[in-house]
Amino acid sequence: MDPTPRVTLIAGHGIEGNASVGGKRHVTVLSLERWREVERSLGRTISPSARRANVLVSGIDLADARGKLLRLGSARIAVRGETRPCEQMDEASSGLRAALSPPWAGGLFGEVAVGGVIAIGDPASWDDGVAHQEGSV
Repeated sequence: MDPTPRVTLIAGHGIEGNASVGGKRHVTVLSLERWREVERSLGRTISPSARRANVLVSGIDLADARGKLLRLGSARIAVRGETRPCEQMDEASSGLRAALSPPWAGGLFGEVAVGGVIAIGDPASWDDGVAHQEGSV
């Protein structure tokens, strides 16, 4: 996972240039606040890239998001489920898999419903017509 200041999301496809496209896992999203909780539980700082998610958001709770529409800048992600940790997490950092095991701690995955370019600092919010929690990419 290489950090980049902006990416293009393509509707029905995924991230432009990504080796893994299609299916229901176009994009994986991780919450910075949940990641910090994981770090505290492990007693050490770990780069979020160890989680291997595509997008890191801040200020928005991703829990229980299945079926919701996540707005990232001008793009929309149809949330299909919770990203569960695999054995690669312990290869990245000892104990990381267990630390990511609480519900939704590993983030979410979804399909790109509306494409667009997203960049660091773009707004992130739930697209449900209700004015509430807003964060950023």
